[in-house]
Amino acid sequence: MIIFFICISILILGYKFYSPFVEKQAGIDPNVATPQTRFSEGVDYVPVHPVRAFLIQFLNIAGVGPIFGPILGALYGPVALVWIVLGNVLGGAVHDYFSGVMSIKEDGKSLPEIAGHYFNILFKGVMLIFTAMLLFFVGVVFIMSPAGLLSNLEVFQDTFLANNTFWVLVILGYYFLATLLPIDKIITKFYPIFGLLMIVMTTMIAIALLIDAPHLPMAGDFLAYFEADHAHDFLAPNPEGLPTWPLLFVTITCGAISGFHSTQAPIMARCLTNEKYVRPVYYGAMMCEGIVACVWALAGIAAFPEGYAGLKAMLDVGGPGLVVNHIANSYLGIFGGIMAIVAVAVFPITSGDTAFRSLRLTIVDAFNIPQSIRNRLLLAIPILAIAYFMTKLDFSVIWRYFAFSNMLLSTSVLWLATKYLFDRGTFHWIASIPAVIATGVTISYIMTAAIGFNLSPDLGRPIGAVVVLVGFILLVFIHNKHKTQSA
Repeated sequence: MIIFFICISILILGYKFYSPFVEKQAGIDPNVATPQTRFSEGVDYVPVHPVRAFLIQFLNIAGVGPIFGPILGALYGPVALVWIVLGNVLGGAVHDYFSGVMSIKEDGKSLPEIAGHYFNILFKGVMLIFTAMLLFFVGVVFIMSPAGLLSNLEVFQDTFLANNTFWVLVILGYYFLATLLPIDKIITKFYPIFGLLMIVMTTMIAIALLIDAPHLPMAGDFLAYFEADHAHDFLAPNPEGLPTWPLLFVTITCGAISGFHSTQAPIMARCLTNEKYVRPVYYGAMMCEGIVACVWALAGIAAFPEGYAGLKAMLDVGGPGLVVNHIANSYLGIFGGIMAIVAVAVFPITSGDTAFRSLRLTIVDAFNIPQSIRNRLLLAIPILAIAYFMTKLDFSVIWRYFAFSNMLLSTSVLWLATKYLFDRGTFHWIASIPAVIATGVTISYIMTAAIGFNLSPDLGRPIGAVVVLVGFILLVFIHNKHKTQSA
């Protein structure tokens, strides 16, 4: 139980004390006119109250990522909690914050446009490809996962509602409307309510765990894990034989650091009425997602008397969706379980539609396409049609590509934030050190993954570690050179 409170306390303290320091480096000016004020057009540039903006941003970035990822990450033992907490405060929240800062400073533009401004047209093209790819995979994942959850609800069995294709088509129909309509027609009206629902459901799970969770790890269990022989070697496998480096960092992205979040930044950057709201909306939403991730990681560990073996057995049978079903029914009863599962199904839908909306905005920004209803239709229809056929593929394959592109994009955004801070002459280390580490993780993963070079882990993982070391040395050299030129 003490582990839970330590994790939550670090996240809260991170927002209280570290985020103001980060904000100080960003050059926030409450007196300048925001993009919403200068470009108001009734579709995407619409004023939104900061509390609503926070709840919308929280819901946009959450989905099933901070639920499914931490459940899978629970197989790595207590080190998963370390990654969620430290990765969030020092990496993920900084990543999300500067995504919002750079977007609001650049007229609410999407990532590729920002990259073109701070680097060059080549980097803009690379960012456009990976941003579009990630948004598309996110949209597809967030069709498949909620459709699977809804069709497998026990209450729907033996009815037409148990048909997965039915739910895929229903979700696609909703995505079509949400992608097409002005932001104030659906998103700003209903998403704050859904955001509160997610907070309530996570709180219910957390309270249930604290009241009756005999398998919740104690402080002694936590310390024992790190005193074990395998914990001394960071490259060693976890209790289930999975290598911590780099798989843990790719498995738990949402809740720790996620490139997908940066693709959602322009949505609220076009709606904020003052730059002073960037920190509570972006950094604050990421802190909340970290809390959600901690709750579900602990739930994944505590819900099985057999420990990691029980969790792995259920994952092998039905994936993280079945684990969510088991946890919700075990701790909240039948009614509470249904509520929790429906909520978990709603959350990815609300991220999926904003993923497709962000994809539309990214294409519009890249090619300067006017925001007419005809052009929005011409973009939305083929995107969603292709997405439907992608749902016929193996979910695990889609998820692997999503995980890699997610990590790759977050790494690129951290380097973009580093360039932004370099240009300002402020403390770039808050972004550059996480960028170096994320680069090493990304290289290690693509070297060893089946979708990459598929090298032996003994060869591929050290390559990533060397990249971290070399990257840090180069960063120090560039820092000193920049400092000398500025003197």
